[in-house]
Parts: sequence; C-alpha cells; structure tokens
Amino acid sequence: MKKVLLKLKSFLRRILPDWIFERVYHAIFWPLLGVILYRNPSKKIKVIGITGTNGKTTAVHLTTHILEGAGFKVASISSLKFKIGGKEWKNKLKMTMPGRLKMQKFLRKAVNAKCDYVVMEVTSEGIKQNRHKFINFYITAITNLTEEHIESHGGFDSYKLAKSQLFRLPHKVSVVNGDDPSAEYFLNFNASEKIVYSINEEYGDNNYETVIAQNIIVGSEGVKFEVDGYSFSLRLLGEFNIYNALCAICIGLVENIKLKTIADILKTTNPISGRMEKVIGEPFSVFVDYAHTPDALEKALKTISEFKTKKIILVTGAAGGGRDKWKRPEFARVGQKYADYVLITNEDPYNENPETILDEIASGFSEVLSSKFQVLRVLDRRKAINKALQLAKDGDIILVAGKGAEPLMVTKEGPIDWDDREVVREEFAKLYF
Repeated sequence: MKKVLLKLKSFLRRILPDWIFERVYHAIFWPLLGVILYRNPSKKIKVIGITGTNGKTTAVHLTTHILEGAGFKVASISSLKFKIGGKEWKNKLKMTMPGRLKMQKFLRKAVNAKCDYVVMEVTSEGIKQNRHKFINFYITAITNLTEEHIESHGGFDSYKLAKSQLFRLPHKVSVVNGDDPSAEYFLNFNASEKIVYSINEEYGDNNYETVIAQNIIVGSEGVKFEVDGYSFSLRLLGEFNIYNALCAICIGLVENIKLKTIADILKTTNPISGRMEKVIGEPFSVFVDYAHTPDALEKALKTISEFKTKKIILVTGAAGGGRDKWKRPEFARVGQKYADYVLITNEDPYNENPETILDEIASGFSEVLSSKFQVLRVLDRRKAINKALQLAKDGDIILVAGKGAEPLMVTKEGPIDWDDREVVREEFAKLYF
C-alpha cells in the first residue's frame, strides 16, 4: 500500500502545478483515501461535531453521558481521551483530532462496534489540516468564540472562518450559544433545524428554538439551574459550565430525550478530568484546569474568586512552539487581576527557550505591583507546584492552569510523561505526610 501511495504522489506531482498539487494532495487526496479505505463509515453513524474556543471537551463529555444514559452506545473523541462504547484510552497525540486516515479508521471502528453516535471535538487546527473533510456530520454545535490560534490562522477573522467550515458542511441541526457575539454568524449557515441556548432570561428570537437556563445558582460545589421548570444540578464549577451543559442538553433534546431524563442523567455526572478539578480539599484547595487561553483563565479565576477564600495562588505558563505568543503577557494581566501570588513556570516549551517564554509572560505584569501581590518565577513546573503548596495556608485556593489532565509535557528533548494532578498529589504528600 505504501509503495502504491508513493507512486500516486509522484504521478500527481508530475502532472500538476505545485500550488494545485499541495491543495489536491493534502485537502482532497488524503481525506478521500481514508473514506475509500474505511468504506465511508460516517454514512452509517450519527456524527456530532462540537467546536468552539473553550468548553469543547466538557460539552463532548456531557453529550456522551446524556446519550449513554438514554441507552445509546456512543464513541467520542476529545483532547482527553478516545472512547468506543465501554473502551477508553488516553489521547496522547498532543492534538485533539486524529489525522485524516486515523479519523476515518476511528469512525470505522465505532461503526463496527455498533455505536449509535460519535461525538467529537472539532478544532480550527484540525479543520485547517483537513481532518474534517468527507465526514458526514449530523449535528454541529459551537460553545463560544474568543481569540485563539491567532498567529496560526493569521487573525481572528481567519480563525472564525476556519471554525465556520464545520457549519458550512451539510448537516441537519445547528446548536449555537446565543449569548456569544458570533451567534448570528453561525446561525446563518443552512441547517434543517437550529437551536439556540442562553442564560439570558430576556433572550428571545422567534426564528429559532431556544433553551434558556433560569434561576441560576453558582456555588463552590457545583451549579444549579432550571430549564422549562426542570431542575438541573451538576458537580461542575463556574457559570461557563452552565453553557457547556446547555449545549449538551440541546443535543439531547434533538434526539428526543426528555428534559426530565436529561436532568436525572446530568445529576450523575462526575467532575471532568483536569477541568476545574479539585485535587486537594484540605487544609486548602487545589484546582487543576486546562485554561489555555486568557478568556478561559479569567473565567476560572473569577469562579474561584467568588468562593469564600483568603488568598488565590496561580501557577501558570504558556505553550511554546511559536503558538500564540500574544497570549503570554495576557496570562500575566489576568493573573494579576485576580490572584495574590502568580508563579510563572514551564508548560509545553516544544523547541523554544523556556526562559524566553517566561520573559514574555512576565512582560504583562504591571510595572507597579501591589504590596499584597507577588510574582515568582520558577522554571521547573514541579518545583513551582511545590512552592505554591508551601505558600498556601488554611482556606487558600491554588489554581494550577494550562495543562489540565494532559498526559505529556513536550520539551526540546521530546515528550515526557506528565500529569498536573498527579504532580500536585505527589508534592502535597512530600510536604504533609
């Protein structure tokens, strides 16, 4: 097979101009080859694609949980894990969406396992690399749209355009966050059915079916709200997770699952790995969160700041590899707004100098620092976590942000096994046991 593909590649390169070859080979040939090799599996299963800047993983998890709770067999793809029915394995690709052939292979495995649905995260980078091509999507949903991958896409408008490619594909249902500034843009794409979700009780648009959360309570143990008189209670933290839950609720309603059933299922949802996950509860609290954009970090810190707490200690870094360098000083700005201590540290430097990344983060701190605010620079992430644990007193909260439950840290020397949650537990045990 490999020899045949190489010969075909050579033939195409000979007969096509370079710019056409690059477009045909990457955007058409490889995705189409996957469809042919694996016999167009997405034609035989309902594929639900969830995109957005933040919240995709949580929305995929909740949607999967609802569908399974209603008796369906589900496969899913997220930045955390791959799942086919009862079988799960970690996503160690350092990319959310598998490559074009691997994607079709996964879909074929889901079909062969007799799954009813595949629920997947659809990323702008995956779209840019044509991993979504020739997949027949049944439902497309978007959580929100804030700045991310700006340098990679060449600007916010290009990033938005990449996200829109999912909605431009033929699909039956669009599910859109009505409170997001880009809502109308995504609602303009053709779909047989359009559902809008919101937490704004004033929201109303007769053109679309709406799902609105009311009587919202955001607490230190989770969130509560009502939809059409039915009470929802989830062990997930922050108002942003109400939006993620509403996205999943809409998808459940599309599949004719009753609201009461959905509410009962969501009450059994466990906290999601590395998403505002409480790792230590006493004598102080430690949360691990994936927050890898300034918007996500601000939402996580705002949530924590509303708890009854003494000090907030933030451990954060920024990814290397030339990824969105604009974000680095923004992390400092957000940290300074909410935290009492900010420890800037290594994250995933890839081939960049980690010290340079920390310099660029530090440039975002105000030149005039409050006497109550301290910045510590600890390059070694394990040592930074240990230092945060030493600084914490009874009733304080530590947020370790940026990696969540990612199983690897990527350095110039290559990937190393890593899990912020395990490192927190190990360093806590050294200090307190």
